[in-house]
Amino acid sequence: MPDDATAELTLDQLVARSGLAARTIRFYTGRGMLPAPVKRGRSAYYTADHLARLELVRELQAHGFTLAAIESYLARLPADATPETIALHRTLLAPWMPDLPETLSRAELEARAGRALSTDDLDTLEALGTVQPEEHGRYRVAVAHLSVSVSILDLGLPPTAAAAAHAIFTAHGKAIAEELTDVFRELVWPAYKEAGVPADQLRETVERFKPLTIAALVTSYESAVNETKREAVARRTTGY
Repeated sequence: MPDDATAELTLDQLVARSGLAARTIRFYTGRGMLPAPVKRGRSAYYTADHLARLELVRELQAHGFTLAAIESYLARLPADATPETIALHRTLLAPWMPDLPETLSRAELEARAGRALSTDDLDTLEALGTVQPEEHGRYRVAVAHLSVSVSILDLGLPPTAAAAAHAIFTAHGKAIAEELTDVFRELVWPAYKEAGVPADQLRETVERFKPLTIAALVTSYESAVNETKREAVARRTTGY
């Protein structure tokens, strides 16, 4: 089986390497999610670029991305993206989304929550982005966030307040994620690549960086809250 990044693969070889059916690969190509294969006579050949994109598609699918979302994600990749660049996207994606959502019945959701859930409770959990109603009385649940969200329920937070807070977290979280991704893409990845560091080591670096990032965010938030309090006291004291 070819391992060289410059080697060409037949469709059968690409199927074996990617784990996807030939009809699926043709479907993705038809949708523009993959470049067209290189044609030589009646034969078609694929490259490491095709394999890297298929691996990225599978990673996105594993984390619940819809077909439209995957198409949009791939469309934002640079036209000259190399297999290494595409592998970097997978590296940055996977460690930050280790806990996939689960689909649960109402009874299963309440068992996980450790309490009965009223309609208002479910509205608040939905506003927090933890629960998404689906058909037939089932719910798509971000289980990793359920414990914290149930703790918020115990505070009696109104759904409107939960929705407003969730919007703030989402907006600022997205900005932080984009900026940190740029740091890894523009500063970390080139340095590792020049040093010949394998992609697996970069993945480990990103994974180990996650708890440090969370700790830094908590510290920054605490500092910002304290500064906001000081400014509020100063305004009341000075009348401005």
